[in-house]
Amino acid sequence: MGKLSNRMWRALGAQSSRNQSKSIALIKRSTEHDSWAAGLDDAEFAAAAEKLDITDPAGTDRAKFLALAREAGDRALDMRPFDVQLQGALRLLEGDVVEMATGEGKTLAGAIAAVGYVLQGRRVHVISVNDYLATRDAEWMKPLFTLFDITSGAVSESSTRAERTTAYGADITYGSVNEVGFDVLRDQLVTHADELVSPRPDVAIIDEADSVLVDEALVPLILAGATTGEVPDRVIHDVVGKLKKNHYEIDTEGRNVFLTDEGAQFVEAELGDINLYDEEHVGTTLVHVNIAMHAHILVERDVHYIVRNGEVHLINASRGRVAQLQRWPDGLQAAVEMKEGLAQTDSGEVIDTMTVQALIGRYPTVCGMTGTALAAGEQFRQFYELAVSQIPPNADNIRVDEADRVFDSKHNKSEAVVAFVKEIHETGQPVLIGTHDVAESEELVYLLERAGVTSVVLNAKNDAQEAAIIAEAGALNAVTVSTQMAGRGTDIKLGGSRGEKDGRSTGARDQIVELGGLCVIGTGRHDTERLDNQLRGRAGRQGDPGRSVFFSSLQDPVVTKNLSFKRDPESEEEDGSMGEKGIELIEQAQRVAEGIMLELHANTWRYNKLVNQQRDIVVKRRMELLTTEVALDEFTESEPDRVAELTGSASSGGTGRHGAASGGAEDSADDEAGEKATGEKATGTVAVRTEPVPHDVLVQAAREIALFHLDRAWADHLAFVADVRASIHLRSIGRESPLDEFHKLILDEFSRLPGEAVEKSRTTFREATITADGVDLDAADLRRSTTTWTYMVHDNPFAGGGAKTLQGIIGIFR
Repeated sequence: MGKLSNRMWRALGAQSSRNQSKSIALIKRSTEHDSWAAGLDDAEFAAAAEKLDITDPAGTDRAKFLALAREAGDRALDMRPFDVQLQGALRLLEGDVVEMATGEGKTLAGAIAAVGYVLQGRRVHVISVNDYLATRDAEWMKPLFTLFDITSGAVSESSTRAERTTAYGADITYGSVNEVGFDVLRDQLVTHADELVSPRPDVAIIDEADSVLVDEALVPLILAGATTGEVPDRVIHDVVGKLKKNHYEIDTEGRNVFLTDEGAQFVEAELGDINLYDEEHVGTTLVHVNIAMHAHILVERDVHYIVRNGEVHLINASRGRVAQLQRWPDGLQAAVEMKEGLAQTDSGEVIDTMTVQALIGRYPTVCGMTGTALAAGEQFRQFYELAVSQIPPNADNIRVDEADRVFDSKHNKSEAVVAFVKEIHETGQPVLIGTHDVAESEELVYLLERAGVTSVVLNAKNDAQEAAIIAEAGALNAVTVSTQMAGRGTDIKLGGSRGEKDGRSTGARDQIVELGGLCVIGTGRHDTERLDNQLRGRAGRQGDPGRSVFFSSLQDPVVTKNLSFKRDPESEEEDGSMGEKGIELIEQAQRVAEGIMLELHANTWRYNKLVNQQRDIVVKRRMELLTTEVALDEFTESEPDRVAELTGSASSGGTGRHGAASGGAEDSADDEAGEKATGEKATGTVAVRTEPVPHDVLVQAAREIALFHLDRAWADHLAFVADVRASIHLRSIGRESPLDEFHKLILDEFSRLPGEAVEKSRTTFREATITADGVDLDAADLRRSTTTWTYMVHDNPFAGGGAKTLQGIIGIFR
């Protein structure tokens, strides 16, 4: 069944594959121009490329471009592209997602395609899964771009605003999907046009495209701002800490926890015989109890977060890394800090949000590359209208992929893994072990150490050392334990750092080749076979030998979440192994998981489509307010007396509501009348003439007022959408369509947003203090959040909901 399923996925992906005979013929033709390209000196290179018209896929100029690319790779990087890399670049230029196996040189293929797009006058973002790959690849490919006189840069989590502006101003910008997305979101907070960082999107070349476009697309990017309150107090935490298993229930996905009747009675008694569900407590105490329960029961240390230097740091689940500068909203961050005995930080509210899918949808041209594209071919087609091209390997894959070894329990599986690693390690063959979380990696390291095997661990606690650890993972006797290795996108060279010198094989590499190459071990199947194959793909790079095997158990999450048994299957073997029956169950569980993921993606898309359209409307309005004088123009029409008053053009017969630029009402009607007539403000016996507000200052004041109320209205709308999502599934009980009701409710609510934002803006414009120094929104109690942070909802382990907890979009709408 597993092989049949794999063939089915490949058939689905293959439906979108392209006939590549033209690409292959063009690559052959390009060799005719190799001597011409080689004859150009560095100073002539860029000019020769600039003269080419490579928009014709079959034209001579495109063949010349390939010759230049081949020469440039050789000259600038000492990496002469293989034909398959040029083939991949050509398919990227045609807008495909290309499947190229791990180690086949996707980075260079993507860089060549980026050059091709720039030569067509386009601006390119190369979007990766993490900062490490983005900054590494940008630095690595920079000499290639420089030879073509093309500017390049990279944005990362640590980039300053100035550095981001410079990077985005380049022809080619490398960045992780979340950093690019967060920059788009942060631009929705600026009040001056020159503060905008993220440019208009043009071309996106997406590395690890299935991870970005499928796995990450399920959840939104969030920009949050600091607020006060909603943090459970110590008494509530102490009560929740006493809860027993009969006091609460956890949903089947492990994302939500609820008090049972018995639990509610226990909490009520502990808190002084209150009623959690009466009007006094249901919106406060009960909310705090729920948040505390999430912190104590659902959020696990070393799985969802680590504690480092006295602070709670979230772990990015799909990448095994610390999610820097990211936190949980709605009081959960402070609740976890309280649980850990740490100082509490501010709570927060969602200011803006956007799915990865919507982010990528902004780009007119999208293409991508990954080692496992065919299996995601249906998602690429359905959600992005992207076709898949499979690029053959430069050298045949000779890696040996062994059948899974399945056990009845996690304990028996762990023992088998340790025994297997010990056996392999004694030969000197390097071993890479892929685990699912920090806790599992550290437990395995402990078990290996106890068995006499020394290993190096790579997880969220030491991800800064990733490059150094990966560099030696293919060395003699190396045993490396890594969380989420599938999401790291880095090649492991046989022999470690001594394996190759000046691009040539060394004795260290040859020794590992004789031992059979890298041995990859998975400690459990992922929810999708694609991730398993990404882990396997760390071995067998560029025709290298290699070996892979997965150890699984019937207690693994992929099984417990997706299969149910009337009676747990039992092993007849002393070591707990399950044989063929176990393999069938694991593959069945993974097929169910893949089906659920596809359904969730479809649901996410359906429920977010209208919200994305609404966001586009708000963003368009915001850009108009930010970059034009439309705010003042509208106030001039709706509040002419106030504008006349502020500009000093009010006449003696005016009917303006306020006589001073301060916008404050005067106590004396006579004083007010006098001010209207003279433009002077009475202060005791002395009259002080009010200075007119300069035009540019008034334009900016009007802009800031209008932007504040538009942003406030949008944040309130997002909170409304979250509340609707939390309860909309109950509509199905009344035989209503949850999706139809969801659309109706948020459409009705959104229809009120523009009018309310404009009306509140008019009120503020009339009443706020506006002087030559600008508008004083703080005095009007209209403060923007001074502290913001970013995160992705799947960094929140209970993204499916919970009272007052940020409502996610996974698992709600089945």
